[in-house]
Order: sequence, then structure tokens, then C-alpha cells
Amino acid sequence: MIKQNLQKLKENIPTHVSLVAVSKTKPISAIQEAYDAGQRDFGENKIQEMASKHEDLPKDIRWHMIGHVQTNKVKYMASFVHLIHGVDSLKLLKEINKQAKKHDRVINCLLQARIAVEETKFGMPFSEIKALLNSDELLELQNIKIVGLMGMASFTSDKEQVINEFSLLSKHFKTLKTFNFTNFQLSTLSMGMSADYKLAIEQGSTMIRVGSAIFGLRNYIS
Repeated sequence: MIKQNLQKLKENIPTHVSLVAVSKTKPISAIQEAYDAGQRDFGENKIQEMASKHEDLPKDIRWHMIGHVQTNKVKYMASFVHLIHGVDSLKLLKEINKQAKKHDRVINCLLQARIAVEETKFGMPFSEIKALLNSDELLELQNIKIVGLMGMASFTSDKEQVINEFSLLSKHFKTLKTFNFTNFQLSTLSMGMSADYKLAIEQGSTMIRVGSAIFGLRNYIS
């Protein structure tokens, strides 16, 4: 079923849009099945769970950290993480840079912008993102690279609201693409999940994060 779901999904998204299979809470067997079907990008929201799966699965998997990141846990993924989606502070960037330096690598990051109306959503207001870009401290971080923006729309049945939120993020993404530093070169706009990825793609998303449409709604039993 996972293979069929992946095939159907990929047939319905443009070739320029990357698909991150959200594998949080899913067992090794389910991820392996998706891997065998050709999927290489997987997203987890808990660092230590991702690190454990990294140990047990093929090493050419590109692991995406899509959840809120606590600074004290960055060290557990610094040696292998492909892309960190939820970067929402200069403090976190500094910690990622510190841990990346220990492993002699550059870690790619997305700045999480706050576009939803819910207070529970993480992310930075666009004013803070612009202030970050004007910070001399950012230029000193040579072991991170900000490659894009990420945002999560409101959980609502109001389609127009979701479209407006994605449109706002896309607008700012296009504006910020004009900035170009050694460690800041935007190419990725990560927005859209199982329920709203089609709307996100229409508004310019280049990366979607899909879980239930691939693995199903219920958790697998190990």
C-alpha cells in the first residue's frame, strides 16, 4: 500500500517539488518499504527517534528534522541530518553551527516563518527574520547554511485563509531570495502537508511534507 500511495502522490506533484515522507512514529519496516519504493527523504519530529532510525536504516536516506528543535538535542543529529526545517532563532542557529563544526560539516537549515494565526504554531515573524539577516552574528556562522523558508498554515477548513497564508510566505520568500551571503542562499520553500499540499504547490512551494497520504492515518505496529 505504501508503494502505491507514493506512486500516486508523485504522479500528482510537479517534478520540481521535493517530497519529504513524514515517518514520525512509524516503524523501521514501514520506512524500509517506502525506501524500497524509491523514497529517500524522510521527516521526523523527535531528534532521538530520528537518530535511532538513522542507525538501523540505509545510510543514503536524507533525514529531515521537521519538528521544534531544542538546542540541547542538536548534538544527537549533527553528524547526519540533511536539513533542519524548524529554525526559529539566532540562538538555535548558533548551536547548530557549533555542533556542525565538531563534525566538520555544514548543516542546511530553513528559517521557520510564523504565518498561521494559532498561538501554538512556532516560527519567527518576518520582522525578526529580516533583523536576523541584518545581524553581523549571522555572517560569523560558517558551519550552517540557510537554504530556504518553512511555514505551516492554520489548521482550518477556510481554504481562502490557507491560500493567503501560503501566498504571504511565498511573497516573502521571493523578496528574501535577493539576499545572497555565503551562508544564506534561498532555494527551498517548504510548505504544505497531506491536507493542504496542493494549495501550497499552487502558491509556489518547492518542498512538501506528507505523512498520512503515504503511511495511512493509523500508526503501524512494530
